[in-house]
Amino acid sequence: MNFALTEDQIAIRSAIEDICRDFDDDYWLKKDKDGGFPDEFHAAVAKAGWLGIAMPEQFGGAGLGIAEAALMMETVAASGGGLSAASAIHMNVFGLHPVVVNGTNEQKARWLPSIIDGHHKACFGVTEPNTGLNTLKLKTTAVRKGDRYIVNGQKVWISTAQVADKIMLLARTTPAEEATAPTHGLSLFYTDLDRSKVEVREIEKLGRKAVDSNQLFIDALEIPAEDRIGEEGRGFEYVLHGLNPERILVAAEATGLGRAALRRASTYAADRVVFDRPIGMNQGIQHPLAERWVELEAATLLYQRAAFLYDKGQSCGAEANAAKFFCAEAGFRACETAVLTHGGMGYAKEYHVERYFREAMLPRIAPISIQLALSFIGEKVLGLPKSY
Repeated sequence: MNFALTEDQIAIRSAIEDICRDFDDDYWLKKDKDGGFPDEFHAAVAKAGWLGIAMPEQFGGAGLGIAEAALMMETVAASGGGLSAASAIHMNVFGLHPVVVNGTNEQKARWLPSIIDGHHKACFGVTEPNTGLNTLKLKTTAVRKGDRYIVNGQKVWISTAQVADKIMLLARTTPAEEATAPTHGLSLFYTDLDRSKVEVREIEKLGRKAVDSNQLFIDALEIPAEDRIGEEGRGFEYVLHGLNPERILVAAEATGLGRAALRRASTYAADRVVFDRPIGMNQGIQHPLAERWVELEAATLLYQRAAFLYDKGQSCGAEANAAKFFCAEAGFRACETAVLTHGGMGYAKEYHVERYFREAMLPRIAPISIQLALSFIGEKVLGLPKSY
């Protein structure tokens, strides 16, 4: 058992930290205030080749594992960019995983290089307004007409759709009542986001203003049959294969966000003098910060274990769900404590921790709720009856 990072992993972390230094807290504070996608940051990561960290080498990627990708995403979030920085590249790092696993060599050659070099940006269209996490009940339809599919429906909470030129889309190709199994009948596509057929409406939200979230209204979008990934009707299976790595990456991002908040809070507690002594001398300030450090250390080990199992091809559903749950909670608690450590100044935007606190809600909600993560563990690990 070896808990040390490898030399290559240490080099990855150092290289990512070097990139992030050019995008300091003031950069992300301005993005949080004004909005607008962080194109400069996305381009810098792409130029250095890191968007393809987990992509096959033959298509321009680095061919590394989810463990390295998670380390990168924690480092990005911990730099002070938080979830805004992580979300700006998250989809490109992880989103085309179904193509890597299930796409043809022709599709990989056609799609992966432009994502890796940053030429294209992609969004992921799964969730719908009236189905939420009940993916098997999706209503968006894709009807085949010759060599094309005609898609109609709605999607919601689609990140980066304002700037994306590609979309990975899950749609129903067989009516639910005609499917041979509950998990059949949904197909997965990766295609151009044709804005003459897809209306994109941005959703104003609590945090992460730099990375847009949207509702999509799809009206007769035509998708060539060659843009379908794998077999018709098996899209749900392909999406499932990517759920565990996504949860691991989100867990790492939440941990990194917590580390950014803890770093700022510790610095403030050491420098802020009240009643002729730094407030960090007071155990009422010091102990909560120390507890948050312990929790973040435990969170790191949990997501690293899940990533290790995934990269070894072993079952990791419980570990990925546990990491997503625990890391999201640890990150949130660290951000909350950071605000409280700053007192009134924690409520001021210029001290950054209120931004972290707002962003810390996101990993607790997405890509799966706290309750569903615990239900998975209750059923699959503890052997309790299925609760939903």
